[in-house]
Amino acid sequence: MRPQDIIAKKRDGGELTADEIAAFIDGVCDDSWADYQVSALVMAMFIRGLSEAEGEHLVRSMLYSGEVLDFSDIDAPKADKHSTGGVGDKTSLIIAPLVASCGVAVPMISGRGLGHTGGTLDKLESIPGYNVKLSTDEFRGLIKRCGFAMSGQTADIAPADRKLYALRDATATVPYIPLIVASIMSKKLAEGIDALVLDVKTGSGAFMPKLDDSLTLAEALVRTGQNFGVRAEAVITDMSQPLGRFVGNALEVYECIRILKGEADDSWADTRELSLELSARLLVLAGVSVNVEDARGLADSKLTDGAAFEKFRENVQCQGGDPSVCDDPEKLFDPAIEKFDVLADAEGYVTAIDTLAIGNAVCEIGGGRTKADDSVDHAVGYESLSRLGDNVANGSPLGILHCRTLEKADSIAVRVKNAYTIGEVRPSGTPLIRQIVSPSTDGSD
Repeated sequence: MRPQDIIAKKRDGGELTADEIAAFIDGVCDDSWADYQVSALVMAMFIRGLSEAEGEHLVRSMLYSGEVLDFSDIDAPKADKHSTGGVGDKTSLIIAPLVASCGVAVPMISGRGLGHTGGTLDKLESIPGYNVKLSTDEFRGLIKRCGFAMSGQTADIAPADRKLYALRDATATVPYIPLIVASIMSKKLAEGIDALVLDVKTGSGAFMPKLDDSLTLAEALVRTGQNFGVRAEAVITDMSQPLGRFVGNALEVYECIRILKGEADDSWADTRELSLELSARLLVLAGVSVNVEDARGLADSKLTDGAAFEKFRENVQCQGGDPSVCDDPEKLFDPAIEKFDVLADAEGYVTAIDTLAIGNAVCEIGGGRTKADDSVDHAVGYESLSRLGDNVANGSPLGILHCRTLEKADSIAVRVKNAYTIGEVRPSGTPLIRQIVSPSTDGSD
């Protein structure tokens, strides 16, 4: 099949067959399609749209463009969690050891941060020595040894996605749900899992800030999981403010370790609550518990009695990290970092937070990337002190920037301050869990 014939068919609104989509993905992988031809078809898909059948063909072709892992020799249910990304979104570091301590094998293939959203791999690499570049054999061995492993995507896992995402980013075709679903699910299905829980963010710091869009994405992800024989459920969660207290790689690992050690305070409650909610639903999907209430009780007990913390420590050691940070998480802090208070310039209630602006600020001080090949400063970040609905005084701290220089912090602090709206009326609270999407529901719990 000639690339130009497939491009023309979709350009003119036609529906592509499974063979045509397979030819396209083959061309992406073996470079028989030029980048401009790949980009042309992706743009035609973006503009003309994809049917449900085309979307499923695309997922299937991308999935089988590389290796599909087989963990059938591991005598435990296999499960994973995926998040669409947000600011301070760090729950993977708690969920993986927590679920593993309940007897579930967790082959977690994660990504790096890009733009305002953080990446699990970057957080883990703030632990001295922690190795996220695992071969398939190393990945498999770690899961057998300690119940879970956290690694980056290898060149053999959904290789078509790597090139397609780069071209989508360059051609402004990222925000289209069937393409997002194909990108996420081709990688997750390649893990050889039985169950998947999806954390779909909504709000000012989310990739899709509108609830309706987040719901549509969640339904498509769950439907795709079911179509490929994976028990899937999506939890739509609030991202109208940073999750928990800290934003930034080492700072977020510090928060997670303190939670795993049972040392969390009220400012970290959302991180703990969401980790428990997602873990509980994953335990039900994996068949460990019969209902969410029982699963939440089991997860809470493993968090409280230290089993999840010990599993985390075991994994850090297995993946080459310094386990002493588990006992003394303050070791993650760089003493050269300067702290800069972001002060309120009015009295009243915090009525809104531009979470995207906070994420972008952390990125600009070095905590994230604007391009995939940018380096990351693991030590910098932001400490969120004021939450939605809090009463603040004029001159009181809204948060603390952790920067390399005070000169850098001074200019960024103005933008962070402006991310907060302070008014006279306390806003009504927004629940952390907005909606549940499971195969047996129409999008509501």
